[in-house]
Amino acid sequence: MFKSMKYLLVLAYIALSFNMFSTEKVVVYKFDIKDQIDPRTSRITLKAFAEAERLKCDYILIHMNTYGGMLDAADSIRTKILNSKIPVFVFIDNNAASAGALISIACDKIFMRKGANIGAATVVDQEGKVLPDKYQAYMRSMMRSTAESHGKDTLINGTDTIYKWKRDPMIAEAMVDMDIYIENIIDSGKVLTFTTNEAIANGYCEGKAENISEVISELGIKDYEIVEYKISTLESFILFLINPVVQGIIIMIIVGGIYFEIQSPGIGLPALAAVGAAILYFAPLYLEGLAENWEILIFVAGLVLVLIEIFAIPGFGVTGISGIALVVIGLSLSMVDDFSYEYRPLNIEIVFRAFLIVTVSTVISLILSIYLSSKILTSSRFSYLALHEVQNTSDGFIGVEMKQHELKGKSGIAYTVLRPSGKVMIDDETYDAISVDGFIEKGTKIKVIKYETGQIQVVKLIE
Repeated sequence: MFKSMKYLLVLAYIALSFNMFSTEKVVVYKFDIKDQIDPRTSRITLKAFAEAERLKCDYILIHMNTYGGMLDAADSIRTKILNSKIPVFVFIDNNAASAGALISIACDKIFMRKGANIGAATVVDQEGKVLPDKYQAYMRSMMRSTAESHGKDTLINGTDTIYKWKRDPMIAEAMVDMDIYIENIIDSGKVLTFTTNEAIANGYCEGKAENISEVISELGIKDYEIVEYKISTLESFILFLINPVVQGIIIMIIVGGIYFEIQSPGIGLPALAAVGAAILYFAPLYLEGLAENWEILIFVAGLVLVLIEIFAIPGFGVTGISGIALVVIGLSLSMVDDFSYEYRPLNIEIVFRAFLIVTVSTVISLILSIYLSSKILTSSRFSYLALHEVQNTSDGFIGVEMKQHELKGKSGIAYTVLRPSGKVMIDDETYDAISVDGFIEKGTKIKVIKYETGQIQVVKLIE
């Protein structure tokens, strides 16, 4: 019995010794933010964090070089970093301006290359103009709260305990507000931007490095493995589709396809182009969680109303206008992440930008469609699509029934609503007609006053 226990103790000692001397490599997950920050950057970040968590990596390292970008996308990335259970570090290769500064401050540690810069986070529009103070106030608060999230250091000065912010919130705020004065750091009238040495001196950089290997060395990690996020072909295609410029072009195809389909009844190439473009527009947004089911249903409902107005109800009225409005609303809201009816300063800007993209794309598409439709049939290349022979009445050709010329002066009723076009019934027969008086309710008595250009013109009959 004692002999067996002795063997067990020896085996336990060998196993313990093996564990003491065996080492596992530290896994560092790396991905890049080296372009303008937009929904594509946010998507890459979320995918990278998900993979790092799945692989149970020890650290996440962001390789950054950006002049900034869209604030809503940057806020999404910032939130993901602050809530990450895995420590997140950033290596600023050259620039971390504006939205890039916000993301960097959210990271646990910041490393910068010699000659790099961080700061200049004033909110501007696409033309570089400074936006009103309500936007600056929101950005100041976001920068300040991000710096505060890193807490305070405890310092012992003799018998006194001093608590000092690890990253001074006032410095973060000064990167947005030019009115802030901080002694020996920034004068009022200037927006704060740090060089590498200045960032280190003021607690906004943990060390200087020239490459990724030096960053990891600064962290004290010796035996490590780098896992890098790689974009697949499908991922690249999705990122391409959610580019705002590409989205605008897709919207133009949708609108143009609908317009040309209206001009040529029946299901043809324009309809297929519009449906295909709609799938390319909504599919990536739905996969990303941007386009909700109800937003897509709004678009479909609008499309149905437009088709009803075109094929079932003569003229163009409330149904058609409502359909167009729903189509624009559906396309716009699908671009907006986490849309809610609660007031949030950023949502107003985001929704407005989405509506602007959709509206401008729609107007451009309609203008181009009208222009092209007038040119295609007159072009020699497409001349086979149109009839060019002239059929003269002197040769016995009649374009419409001569019977309709005899309707002038006759009375009848509005068979459908006229607004101003619709159908009328005269002598128990229905005819296409247009109201000279404008809107005429169904069932109202009418009188034919003229027949011109193949169209009966009527007025309300006043008895």
